[in-house]
Amino acid sequence: MVVATLRPRLEVADILRTHGAAYRARQPVSPEQAAVMRHLATCRTAALGGHVDSCAACGFLKVSYNSCRDRHCPKCQSARRAEWLEARLERLLPVEYFHVVFTLPKQLKALALKNRRVVYNLLFRAASQTLLQLAADPKRLGAQIGFTAVLHTWGQNLLFHPHLHCVVTGGGLSPDGTRWISARQGYLLPRKVLAKLFRGKFLAELRSAYRNNELRLSGSVESLADPAHFRELLTTLYRQNWVVYAKRPFGGAAQVYRYLGRYTHRVAISNARLVAMNEGRVRFRYRDYRDDSRTKEMTLSAEEFLRRFLLHVLPKRFVRIRHYGLLASRNVTTRLARCRQLLEEVNTTATLPETKSDENDLLTPEPQRCPRCQQRLQRWTWEAGSTPPMMLESYQCVPVLDSS
Repeated sequence: MVVATLRPRLEVADILRTHGAAYRARQPVSPEQAAVMRHLATCRTAALGGHVDSCAACGFLKVSYNSCRDRHCPKCQSARRAEWLEARLERLLPVEYFHVVFTLPKQLKALALKNRRVVYNLLFRAASQTLLQLAADPKRLGAQIGFTAVLHTWGQNLLFHPHLHCVVTGGGLSPDGTRWISARQGYLLPRKVLAKLFRGKFLAELRSAYRNNELRLSGSVESLADPAHFRELLTTLYRQNWVVYAKRPFGGAAQVYRYLGRYTHRVAISNARLVAMNEGRVRFRYRDYRDDSRTKEMTLSAEEFLRRFLLHVLPKRFVRIRHYGLLASRNVTTRLARCRQLLEEVNTTATLPETKSDENDLLTPEPQRCPRCQQRLQRWTWEAGSTPPMMLESYQCVPVLDSS
């Protein structure tokens, strides 16, 4: 009997299985974090059930375990990413796209950690209103644009770094809906004006949340419960320059599609970046953007690694990918369709390439024939919590794939 297995490699799940219990004994975890730890530790293990593909002719067996489907799991994003991208195809326009990143100042990190849902929503609201308002200004573009915003909360070193990636159409629909207004090549909106408007909108929303008692002010931010201290924080934030980073524009729909395929369903760290785990320490690769984006290695204690990883667990049912303007759901069949009609008069639809997913995120394709003797394989399944069939002396499972 031959059992096919995948080559073992270090995964976040291995770190959780080895050090997760000790971490929870020493550190408090939220219900969301506890659920993520449990899901990732059991992902693609016998605990979740699975299926066996077997060959009656030569005794070949291939065991596949079920996935946890948690959005924080490095192994479970490939299928979701493919489905999401397929739905985005109809929304891509044959135009230049721009990449704008909105980042919160470091003075707000402690407050954001205590109030993830509130602060993340404020970040989406302030950034989206900034882009839509400036683009609609007749002195700027004078059109309704469309964009997709994706929340990332991490840096390469896994520290807390909340920022919003926005992929923006290089132009928009005129107010009367009769023409497409293109942005200047390589230029969308002034970065400094974006930063100032974003700062004003975010702080106005933050002040409103404070007055409405929507913020939890305890622990490291307890001092902000004093209105004087909160006003002092706002004054400091108003006086400093905020970072809105405009990256080089995408050349068209094909580049946008490839970018979205890489970034929309990314988690804090992929298994491919993990190097080693030994003696209670974890080593991983990261890119140092301060040093010409060079790839380096960092070593942390397992406890510190898990602490940083769990910083990026999202609130329950929080939506981290949102669409605005022309790309909002209510506009897809109306204004967006009108834009495509106008653009087709002068452009041809861009050919979108097939995306190449990270091999570390992919399940091995289900075999239809035995790799040894090429006979049809038979599939047996088992439920979570029951004994895998290959561990029984005789299979008692019901085949779901006929070998005939």
